[in-house]
Amino acid sequence: MKGGLQGLKISQVSLILIGLVCTTVLVLAWTKTSFLEAFIPSPSRILPLDLDEAAPGKNFKGNNISEQTRTEQVESFASSGGIELKGKGENIDNSKSTNEEENPGSVIKSWGSDESSEGKDKSLQVETVLKNSSASESSVRIEENGTLSSVNKNKESHPSVPEGTESEEPSGGKNKSKESKILPENSPSLESFVKGEQTENLSATIGNKGCNYAKGKWVIDDNHPLYSGFGCKQWLSSMWACRLTQRMDFEYEKLRWQPQDCKMQDFAPRKFLQRMQDKTLAFIGDSLGRQQFQSLMCMVTGGKERSDVQDVGHEYGLVKARRAIRPDGWAYRFPITNTTILYYWSASLCDLEPIQGSNPVNFAMHLDRPPAFLQRYLHKFDVLVLNTGHHWNRGKINANRWVMYVNGVPNTNRKTSDIGGAKNLTIHSIVKWVDAQLPLFPGLKAFLRTLSPRHFFNGEWNTGGTCDNATPLSGGKEVLKDDSSDSVAAHAVRGTNVTLLDITALSELRDEGHISRYSIKASPGVQDCLHWCLPGIPDTWNEILFAQI
Repeated sequence: MKGGLQGLKISQVSLILIGLVCTTVLVLAWTKTSFLEAFIPSPSRILPLDLDEAAPGKNFKGNNISEQTRTEQVESFASSGGIELKGKGENIDNSKSTNEEENPGSVIKSWGSDESSEGKDKSLQVETVLKNSSASESSVRIEENGTLSSVNKNKESHPSVPEGTESEEPSGGKNKSKESKILPENSPSLESFVKGEQTENLSATIGNKGCNYAKGKWVIDDNHPLYSGFGCKQWLSSMWACRLTQRMDFEYEKLRWQPQDCKMQDFAPRKFLQRMQDKTLAFIGDSLGRQQFQSLMCMVTGGKERSDVQDVGHEYGLVKARRAIRPDGWAYRFPITNTTILYYWSASLCDLEPIQGSNPVNFAMHLDRPPAFLQRYLHKFDVLVLNTGHHWNRGKINANRWVMYVNGVPNTNRKTSDIGGAKNLTIHSIVKWVDAQLPLFPGLKAFLRTLSPRHFFNGEWNTGGTCDNATPLSGGKEVLKDDSSDSVAAHAVRGTNVTLLDITALSELRDEGHISRYSIKASPGVQDCLHWCLPGIPDTWNEILFAQI
């Protein structure tokens, strides 16, 4: 028998050589990398945490990873992503409550782990911050005391705003050039902003293109309403807060609209503010537009008092004039994301101009000209929602002393003098004007909201008309047709880049949702079968709007 290498076959020699190479590689790896790190995924795989997994009562994925390793990964990822961690090595005190209303500027509590390690809590907070800021241009800074501040990078400085006095009532706006933001001390903590909500992938927020959101059905949803009917006093007019009246049936609050051919994303305040970061949403229209504006304010705040939200109406001249009942509109800004929501009253959606020399003062109603407010501030808007309709009747026009003008002179066309013809001309003219402006502002999304239906039965508002039905969906729950019930609005946006916010047919099914005969003082009088109870139908309009912005 031959000994040594001479007794081995070629295949055996090859196996030995392979074994030696593998052993050498393992030894080298062992000397360069700790054992644990060899089995830990890279930080980029750990940090985008799923908040559903980190919700209260659930364990965060990766709880078995050591505190030191996780902290090192977070610091490494933060350093590469432009995120500054101050107070390194210090613990955050999570022993105190961070209730938004009691202590809005308090530190961020960890909700992702049941363990009491404060260092681990801090690393988890940073992971959550990183996830929520990864799709934006903002960097996030955690100060030494554990509070959060957001610093927007590469933003232009905010130019000076027009002079004006603060309104006594809510008012608003912002400039298109974006402003670097440091959160004020009284702004809500990140916990109140994102706790328990799924982190949104901003690249997938465009929605379902081609979806007909107006076609579908009403369904019962125990997660509705989205805010309390007893609350939201900071934003909601008491005359529309039906929970404060003598009304006793509130089944209408539990209904949610479900489109037939697409899934509509659930509205969440954090998702809305994240999607609207550094942006302005403007409602311009009549009192139904004001209801939609107030509804959105309640939805975004959850109906809670928010001392950090700023009244910025003076930036748009939305201040209460002397002897006026209210200003021409309101605007609020959420500093946490630099998001502004405003409303401007324009019942006819056309420009109104005092006629010189008239006594009493009459107003030129320029049917072919957009409101001066819209012309002046369009460049500051990122989302625009227009509506008009119920002021287009002879009684309103005469009472307001509006005189129809076309091409800058009094209208002499008999066809246009007809209320329907005048309304048609105005809507088409304003949509055409907005559509022509869109190429100048590529980020602007414009919507024309269709007519909010009235439900007067057995007469009109001044002839004993009523809407006493209290049973939801007694007239049906589905909309099956493809065409809009507001043919004027649908025709006006056809062939343009203005989107139809089609709410007419789905709202038509909800006659039980009006103010009806109810009021704060329970005083007898005419019934309001035009405006809606809040929470209520306008919330659905905003859910559909949210799905499309």
